[in-house]
Amino acid sequence: MTERLADLTAVELVARYQEGSLSPVEVLEDVLARVDSLEPTLCALYAPDPTAARAAARDSEYRWRTGEPAGPLDGVPVTVKENIATRGTPVPQGTAAADLTPATEDAPAAARLRASGAVIFSKTTMPEYGMLSSGVSTFHHLSRNPWDPTRTPGGSSAGAGAAAAAGYGPIHLGTDIGGSIRLPAGWCGVVGLKPTHGRVAVGNPYPGRAIGPLTRTAADAALALTVISGADRRDHTSLPRWPDSYSPTLDPQGLRIGLLLDAGLGLPMDPEVTAAVSAAATLLEKAGAIVEPIPPIITREMLDGLDHFWRVRSAYDINALPLDRREKVLPEIRRWVSTAGELTAFDVFHGYSQMHAMAAAVDAAFASYDFILSPVAPITAFAAELAYPTDDPLKPFEHIAFTVPYNMSTHPAATVNCGFSSTGLPIGLQIAAPRFNDLAALRLAEYVDAQTPHRPWPSI
Repeated sequence: MTERLADLTAVELVARYQEGSLSPVEVLEDVLARVDSLEPTLCALYAPDPTAARAAARDSEYRWRTGEPAGPLDGVPVTVKENIATRGTPVPQGTAAADLTPATEDAPAAARLRASGAVIFSKTTMPEYGMLSSGVSTFHHLSRNPWDPTRTPGGSSAGAGAAAAAGYGPIHLGTDIGGSIRLPAGWCGVVGLKPTHGRVAVGNPYPGRAIGPLTRTAADAALALTVISGADRRDHTSLPRWPDSYSPTLDPQGLRIGLLLDAGLGLPMDPEVTAAVSAAATLLEKAGAIVEPIPPIITREMLDGLDHFWRVRSAYDINALPLDRREKVLPEIRRWVSTAGELTAFDVFHGYSQMHAMAAAVDAAFASYDFILSPVAPITAFAAELAYPTDDPLKPFEHIAFTVPYNMSTHPAATVNCGFSSTGLPIGLQIAAPRFNDLAALRLAEYVDAQTPHRPWPSI
């Protein structure tokens, strides 16, 4: 019983709290026990605060006993990624070069979790400036994958992916500007959602940047999304809530689905990844969906242009630091931005324009389809100690060609496990949907999940 509490979904927890058969205090203690057991290996958490969490759990227990829960997540243990501000906690962005001034207020998503009664017991780790798809950081300990601690959990929502797979409670918020929710979700075998841009107020908006949940089930991701959605004055790109509701019922009959198995660039496809994603597509085809292969969506010019723009943006931020702090930045990041000075103004403008080119390409790809399926990444999780799967700072984005287009186009994209490699590593399926159809992507993810053989969650 003790071990099972940490593994209950948010949907199950709320139902048990409502009927009075379970207390938020009991659940939190089991989650903290799980953390104590696994955290020395996984290093997924930043700034855990069990004292404040226990007080919040007691308050939630009282609200449930009096029949006045604060909201849909009252008493549910959650984490938020380090770069989603929570009042009183510094936001180092994964780097030792950071100014560690505590945040003065909660970011919009964290504030909505708290208002709903969720128990934020910790934050989760991220790599240097969020610009790596690993857990490598000069500030945090190296985060590891629960399925195989020699492998990365992915990034930049590294700790969130590890925490979700390890059962540190049911809901974990991450951020995503090129795949940073979906990559760790895929490599850790959990559900991840990059929502439609603006659905969740970010607080510090930037093109492509989104906040979304990493969970073990699509229903939990949908529940989290309903709580954190909505406009906020601190994010001029945020949108009002729209009236959709989640139902797990989805009939694939007649759905038109594009199947993208070749990104056209980047790392070569692992045959086991291709096989697992193809099997998921076949499953949907047998259920009545019309599945058609589609050509690559983006080009090398688009990805390289975005890389150039991001290099200049990051170089600007790092060069603004005092020299003593600049020298603390991860060497791989410093090597990456060192080439920014070689780019002309024309190069930078062209790079910026490639975000719009990607958006137009995704729009064109969706002209005939209800969903687009693809791998999350061409490979399974790579070695934990590597900053990049290429181990080359000048080729840092060869693994994001499937994920980054939807950041630039603002379309929602969900991730769900669709199989395992021969070495036992999870393989992620990405499900992209038209704008504002976030819950439809999660419904299809739930359908695939229900038809896919499961393995026990890792216990290390």
